[in-house]
Amino acid sequence: MIHVLVLGAGAGGGFPQWNSNSEACRRARAGDPAARPATQASIAVSRDGESWFVINASPDLREQINREAKLHPNHGLRSSPITGMLLTNSDVDAVAGLLHLRERTPFVVFAHERVFSVLDANPIFRVLAPDVVRRQDLRLDEPMPLLSHDGIDSGLRVTAFAVPGKVALYMEDAQAGPDFGTRVGDTLGLQISEEGSDQRLLYVGNCAAMDDALHDRCRGASALFFDGTLWRDDEMVQRNEGVKTGQRMGHMSMSGPEGSMASLRELAIGRRIFIHINNTNPALLSDSDERRALEAEGWQVAFDGMAFSME
Repeated sequence: MIHVLVLGAGAGGGFPQWNSNSEACRRARAGDPAARPATQASIAVSRDGESWFVINASPDLREQINREAKLHPNHGLRSSPITGMLLTNSDVDAVAGLLHLRERTPFVVFAHERVFSVLDANPIFRVLAPDVVRRQDLRLDEPMPLLSHDGIDSGLRVTAFAVPGKVALYMEDAQAGPDFGTRVGDTLGLQISEEGSDQRLLYVGNCAAMDDALHDRCRGASALFFDGTLWRDDEMVQRNEGVKTGQRMGHMSMSGPEGSMASLRELAIGRRIFIHINNTNPALLSDSDERRALEAEGWQVAFDGMAFSME
């Protein structure tokens, strides 16, 4: 059995975003039940419900841990049920939360060598003492066991795979060409499976386009978490809340002929869940036409505290 817990469903900045005075953010601050607040995107997975592997270290990780009893210390004076962190990119909203885990409690960080190189280039991440926090390389398309810091096999397997995307915003190099210096390993998807089971969980929290390899991998997934940043590509421009399109930011939209719903419509997928949803996306609002449209397509919108099991 694979237990899944959504720690955060929002894109960078969460919902409501600290500096946004949009109608949707005002509704969230006012406690409108149709505008449910969201911390920044992260999920946790476990086979036994006791030891957990967290996908992406959100800047809101401390708040997320304190909110979820399953992640509270439960042995001795200092401990954590979090035995591993898996990083899919080096964006701020995927790595900043590592700084919350600096109190010399052992765990494993799983990441591509590209992400580790970014962490190594920033000395602040040395607060994760290397004699306590072990590293494990994620090699593309190579299934590997998820082991705890002391080598115990969780019974879960992870396969990292490349996803169309872009380099983290703070690393963009305008002189490197139209891809801003994007390299292999800048955007990963993860497949989580259980030994001896056909169940497959896919996490694709960032995605710029649907290529054939990703399309084939999504086919037959038991559950899919997919990039839900924007409803439409020019959403932020149309709302006067930004100057970049989704494509410029490395995200494909939910809607439209080349959007994720259309691209995945014909595939057999057990559970389709949008995550990493921007505060400008009207699908965040449960009373919106956009929410009704995606639900009619068989999709769900993730929310903080969402939980389910796969068996």
